[in-house]
Amino acid sequence: MALPRVLLIIPPLTQLNTPYPATAYLTGFLRSRGYEAEQADLGLEMILRLFSRVGLQEAFHRIKASRRPWRGEVQQFLALEDSYLATIDPVIAFLQGKDPMLAPHLARPGFLPEGPRFGADGRPGSSPFPTSPTDSARHRATLYLEDLTDLLYETIAPHLFLNRYAEQIMQATSSFDGIAKALAEPLSFTDELLLEALAPLLAGSSPDVVGLTVPFPGNLFGALRIAQAIKAQRPATAVVLGGGYVNTELRRLKDPRLFRYVDYVTLDDGERPFLCLLDFLAGGRSQATLCRTFVLADGQVVFQNGNTEPDLSMHELGTPTYNGLPLGRYLSILDSLNPMHRLWSEGHWNKLTVAHGCYWKQCTFCDVGLNYIARYEMTPTDVLIRQIEALIRETGQRGFHFVDEAAPPAALKALALRLLETNQTISWWGNIRFEEAFSPDLARLLAASGCIALTAGLEAASDRLLRQMKKGITVDQTARVAAAFRHAGILVHAYLMYGLPGESIADTVDSLERVRQLFANNLLQSAFWHRFTATAHSPVGLNPAAEGITILGPTFEGFAENDLRHADPHASCPPWLGEGLRTAILNYIEQAGLTVPVQQWFPQAVQAPRVAKTWLTRALADAVPEPLTAERRCVWIGGRPVVAAKGTTRVKIILPTRMEDFSISVSSDQVDWLMDLLQNASPSLHRTDRDYPRFAEARERFPHTGARGFDRFARTAAWHNARQAGLLLV
Repeated sequence: MALPRVLLIIPPLTQLNTPYPATAYLTGFLRSRGYEAEQADLGLEMILRLFSRVGLQEAFHRIKASRRPWRGEVQQFLALEDSYLATIDPVIAFLQGKDPMLAPHLARPGFLPEGPRFGADGRPGSSPFPTSPTDSARHRATLYLEDLTDLLYETIAPHLFLNRYAEQIMQATSSFDGIAKALAEPLSFTDELLLEALAPLLAGSSPDVVGLTVPFPGNLFGALRIAQAIKAQRPATAVVLGGGYVNTELRRLKDPRLFRYVDYVTLDDGERPFLCLLDFLAGGRSQATLCRTFVLADGQVVFQNGNTEPDLSMHELGTPTYNGLPLGRYLSILDSLNPMHRLWSEGHWNKLTVAHGCYWKQCTFCDVGLNYIARYEMTPTDVLIRQIEALIRETGQRGFHFVDEAAPPAALKALALRLLETNQTISWWGNIRFEEAFSPDLARLLAASGCIALTAGLEAASDRLLRQMKKGITVDQTARVAAAFRHAGILVHAYLMYGLPGESIADTVDSLERVRQLFANNLLQSAFWHRFTATAHSPVGLNPAAEGITILGPTFEGFAENDLRHADPHASCPPWLGEGLRTAILNYIEQAGLTVPVQQWFPQAVQAPRVAKTWLTRALADAVPEPLTAERRCVWIGGRPVVAAKGTTRVKIILPTRMEDFSISVSSDQVDWLMDLLQNASPSLHRTDRDYPRFAEARERFPHTGARGFDRFARTAAWHNARQAGLLLV
């Protein structure tokens, strides 16, 4: 029997600048197993149909045809209809990178019609970051699209957001009632555009199976609109639902109404469930041997998990592919000039995974028992390098975003070394924990390999709260790690929470003061603060009494279960606290308000922070230097050293780097030792991380005097400059 044809769809709406990676991963995997698999981003297609001259013309027509008494701002948009119709296609082409010479025109006030977003774009003032005409044009074009989005949302497109499409429908989704009601309503304008894009896709691919990925709550409505249309047009086509939202929210699925739209719902990593499902559809196995899959049987939702094969290892997954996704049609928007923040919305990033799951998996607020966290496995470094090389060939892009829960220091070290050994030039960023293993030298090694930015969970800038949530880090440690990255030229973003179990207003104010100091000293370039929510699968949700809280609801009604309401008699977390934190962070990201006392950001009176103004200075000064006997490997990231002059007793050596040359002077009996060390420590092909010289052994081989003599040498300018030039201990 022929293998089923598969079509994988990204529903609206995740990102405009780059595809969500789930379909790229699964498409690459299925093709490696011989399946005919295609992929499409219908969220992007919907947006491009909407933001076009034809799409806007129809939108304005419908707004005027409704004859509703629209408020004044809507009337102003209608009055500028011709201006919007004249500019929309050039703006989209510019944001797609097709017409860069338009930048000076777009950057100049007076060309684009300016709606409310231009006067209140969320920034605290004029940005301190340097801007080019291209950046200014892209930012103004983004405000222009946001203005149009606000207009359409208010009038004829009630689900439209530039991300998290239809997310408002997904509030209180323990019951399927709200989703069912929304799906029963007539198609909105954006629904129509979405299904217009779907029709030729189905006709062209003629799939036997359609997979819909739902990474976020807002993707579910669009996914089910697509599924609804598929069932109407091609009832024999099997529709499969999966993704991050499904994995966390639908683990207790009972409501059969979902199966009016889809045939199967799979949990966790999709590779093994999809293989089993395709085998079943081809007649190769029974339904009972499916893998982590919900089906409808006799009107009841049944969870089938009789498969006995293990999940596939990282080296078995093949290479993700973007083939079939129109990379040249994505929009590089710019909603912030902050260099860290813009990474999320600007340009295409090839997505890869350094390690599956989390190596720590102890944090009480996290879903540590679920597969995507609990199953930890590193991708073999050589496999990762092959994937990088394949994606560069396919996409022509050398930017990579490693989408790990938390990439382990050892894995990143191995990756960095291999990138240097293979002389592969990429630009990359990813997510980590603030581990002390990220030493200043390891930070420099990551930077040398192409690392430009890292994100990490600080969660709470309070040691008491960090201990309580079993985070395994301290605030001082975080500061030192952030300093190591900053000195290496790596941008840092921190994720933060407030309203944690037992957290007081004073705790929150203290955390903000520490964060202020980190921003003021440029150790953080970006941050995001959100309110803590207990989740059903986290240690807090599973054992609330241990955290001193009581779960209040919601009552499970057969559909989604994740976010829980709770009462905390030991905490104080009024809503206005979040307002103050949001305002402060918004200013700090733009390098504004860093000298303002933190209590002034809050709309209600709070006490001054208990944190000393010198906290950060002390935390950095208290760093314990690594002992010289530490088990480290020597790695040389500088250029080829040159013996410049030989004297009777002293030898001058030039240590070149890409930015400057360092000159050092060593005794004649030390020169061979140092030159051999640098040569043996230089990354080269066919080397492994175990081949780099052990620092302890190099220290013992110091000429004549061994380790004791080296300890004296380590205090000289020669050793200091060699380290500055790129002799790393990692």
